[in-house]
Amino acid sequence: MQRPLPPLNALRAFEAAGRHQSFSRAADELRVSHSSISRHVRGLEDWLGAQLFRDLPRGVALTRDGAAYLADVSGALEQISTATDRLTARPSGVLVVNAEPLFATKWLVPRLGLFHAAHPEIEIRLEASTGLADVARYEADIAIRFLAVAGSDPQAILLSDAAIYPYAAPALIPVAPDDPADLLRYPRLRDRYKDTWAIWAELAGLPPPETDATWRMRAHLAIEAAVAGQGVYMVSSDVVANDVAAGRLHRLSDIGFHDGGFYLVQAQGSARRRAIRIFSDWMLEQAAPRRGGRGREDQPNG
Repeated sequence: MQRPLPPLNALRAFEAAGRHQSFSRAADELRVSHSSISRHVRGLEDWLGAQLFRDLPRGVALTRDGAAYLADVSGALEQISTATDRLTARPSGVLVVNAEPLFATKWLVPRLGLFHAAHPEIEIRLEASTGLADVARYEADIAIRFLAVAGSDPQAILLSDAAIYPYAAPALIPVAPDDPADLLRYPRLRDRYKDTWAIWAELAGLPPPETDATWRMRAHLAIEAAVAGQGVYMVSSDVVANDVAAGRLHRLSDIGFHDGGFYLVQAQGSARRRAIRIFSDWMLEQAAPRRGGRGREDQPNG
């Protein structure tokens, strides 16, 4: 029996335009012109005898029929992709990974060469942003978020929850002080979201610091300021592991605490794509030494 199938290129154009709610972004994804997407979508509407998009003053939006059709078409194309992936020998593909700047710069980028050497067929497009992509809307294949409360996102998988300790450049503090109170005499750095110094002082049996901190800035900038010898920064040991190994920073106390962790988030069903599954498994393996309290962490340089 002959199946009533519309042209595949038209379905791909419609599916991309529907996910992005934009002909321009669909054209960028499929590497074709805006007019090509528009032509395929209008041709599909004529073939179906249904309006899939309505024009807005700026862009387009799915109609009710279009939204329902997108759900079915996306699932069908996913099944085709999965079946093809299973049959082919190598998991080629392009993955869009969205991560916070701190994690992207300090954890992921230094390790990407290892992944590329093992899987050169998989292209990673890394995006660093404080506003992380919505994987449910296909803005990225994988997102990496910092969550302060475990379980706040049911789709999140723990990557790393290493403890937070004070770090500084050896040029600023050559040897870890015997008295924790001595650290409070140095310039203190902090990010913009939480006063980790007050938490640390309480654990050390000290009164709260008289002043909040010398500077406030985003976390990845605070690390660079610490590396430059401009102050002491409270940060998790996973993201400064390379700086510690290179001698740019060292840990100044064995008093530390856990405060959330980095989590991997994928759209439901996305793990069926072998390339996504391989990259996710690789990240989990790389982060395993500092997950759940396992592994040896750097010791204070006393």
